[in-house]
Amino acid sequence: MHLLLVEDDHLVAEGLCRSLRQQGYSVEHSSTVKSAMQWLQNDEIELVVLDLGLPDGDGIDILKHIKKHRKNLPVVILTARGSIDDKVMGLDLGADDYLAKPFDPAELFARLRVASRRVTQAQTSTLKVGDVEMDTAAFTVSFQGEPVNLPRKEFMLLKALLENQGRVQSKQQLENKLYEWGEEVGSNTIEVHIHHLRKKFPKEFIKTLRGIGYVVGKR
Repeated sequence: MHLLLVEDDHLVAEGLCRSLRQQGYSVEHSSTVKSAMQWLQNDEIELVVLDLGLPDGDGIDILKHIKKHRKNLPVVILTARGSIDDKVMGLDLGADDYLAKPFDPAELFARLRVASRRVTQAQTSTLKVGDVEMDTAAFTVSFQGEPVNLPRKEFMLLKALLENQGRVQSKQQLENKLYEWGEEVGSNTIEVHIHHLRKKFPKEFIKTLRGIGYVVGKR
């Protein structure tokens, strides 16, 4: 799940980004209202963890923007404002949950799982291109109905390609995906794993556009 963390405290943000990636989230970080608004133009953002006290404005304005333009996007407020009035206001404005600092990371992760389930239950978990099918919820892949076992990095690369079928994904975009998911990325990581994936699926399933990137599906 693609998560936007809006947090201006550098140390808190660094620790949370690392922990969230370990939990399996793909994480983007913003420290200001302005940059958060820019990230929210990206339809791939599926979940927001929102601080309220930001250097260039109030996180409440971000919440209002989300509920006006993307009302189904889950928002978990994580802030030092812990009064009952603040919590009531945040929840009344459409936040899915409200957690005051200091907080226990395990509690935050539990609340995010609840918010995540609401998203995944509202969306199909199946990606399909030709005879290749992936269930992103069950972490399974099949070809012509037969299971295909993939290591984690190969699964994630294939997921990125299937999610963008018909659209070319550059090496840099795929490297960024692996990095967001907390994976180590070497100089030839993408080429090696694409090579391994090609051995498990039909020839030309993953097409290379020389000097541009990789694509599956019609283009």
